[in-house]
Amino acid sequence: MIGKEGIIVPLAMLPAGKNAVIVDVVGGESIRRRLTDMGLIRGAVIRVIKNDIGPLIVALGESRMVLGFGMAQKIMVEER
Repeated sequence: MIGKEGIIVPLAMLPAGKNAVIVDVVGGESIRRRLTDMGLIRGAVIRVIKNDIGPLIVALGESRMVLGFGMAQKIMVEER
């Protein structure tokens, strides 16, 4: 999928050090609510801190969050 700035991919596909904007969350209402409560909403700018073996670590502003690979697959982002 192609967005305004570039290609839209699951967050789990971005390497460490990349910045991205959340464009959508695919999945049921409970996962959307959980991510919204964490501040991971459409338009939020995040940075991937760690994405190798195991869960991802992402930065949202000054906060750091740990996301499982399955959850990161549901967050669609556009690299910036």
